[in-house]
Amino acid sequence: MNPKIIQGGNFSDHRGSISFVNDFSFKEIERFYIISNSDKNPVRAWQGHKLDAKNFYCLSGAFKIHFVKIDNWENPSPDLVVETVEVSESDSKIVHIPAGYANAIESLKKDSKLISFSTLPLARVSEDDVRYPSDYWKLNG
Repeated sequence: MNPKIIQGGNFSDHRGSISFVNDFSFKEIERFYIISNSDKNPVRAWQGHKLDAKNFYCLSGAFKIHFVKIDNWENPSPDLVVETVEVSESDSKIVHIPAGYANAIESLKKDSKLISFSTLPLARVSEDDVRYPSDYWKLNG
């Protein structure tokens, strides 16, 4: 499976507004996190997932979500192509990153918040989480 965008929408009227992603299924979601990077360190990188799929939705501000398909978990190529998707609070989309990728989350605005929906139960995280140095792959843009 490849990374994909699950597009949603927005609706506004005299009562206010609603953002939605109706095509996203929570069927395999086990847990979620809300991520706020510090102003001093706006990039959280690189975390790989052999088993866990990640789904990111921007709650406020804006982010760049960078990801690479891992070719070798013990010694990945430093020349892997980094793909990037930008999300913001005005978007209503989920970025789905399947298992087998490493990702980096870059805040573009102060006080940005991103929700991450994970498919792996917490009890199995220790067998899945692989970290690489923050400068292992060059970020786009």
